[in-house]
Amino acid sequence: MHYLTGHEESQAQQYLEQAQSIAQFSTCLRSKCGSVIVQDNQIIGRGFNSPPQNIPLEQCIKDNLPHDFKSDKTCCLHAEQRAIIDAIINHPAKLPGSRLYFIRIDENNNKLYADKPYCTICSKMTLDTNISEFVLWYQDRNLRL
Repeated sequence: MHYLTGHEESQAQQYLEQAQSIAQFSTCLRSKCGSVIVQDNQIIGRGFNSPPQNIPLEQCIKDNLPHDFKSDKTCCLHAEQRAIIDAIINHPAKLPGSRLYFIRIDENNNKLYADKPYCTICSKMTLDTNISEFVLWYQDRNLRL
């Protein structure tokens, strides 16, 4: 892990702003997230979190799951998953060595600081598609994992 600086940091801000714009399309009832995947200064994948096929829900399915439920407790595809799928469909050869940018926004569409990555499904998809770096907006700095 390390913090981005200089040109890398200013470039990351631009891509995180793109992800922030994309996150506004989310229909998730709990949080809005956006991701872009970049290779050679080109966005090759975009995604936001929402239920499958972006069908709006009346209430979050997570609210009705038993406490001891033993699987993914979300009804939404994650922004990272959608961005990876988008890149696989449109630019599969450019995925290896690419960089994924992720942002979460609040109800007023303002950026929120990231926590440490916790989704093992997104982590495994990122590794399996050979995305080389994951960038988060972390306490006023961009953190590359």
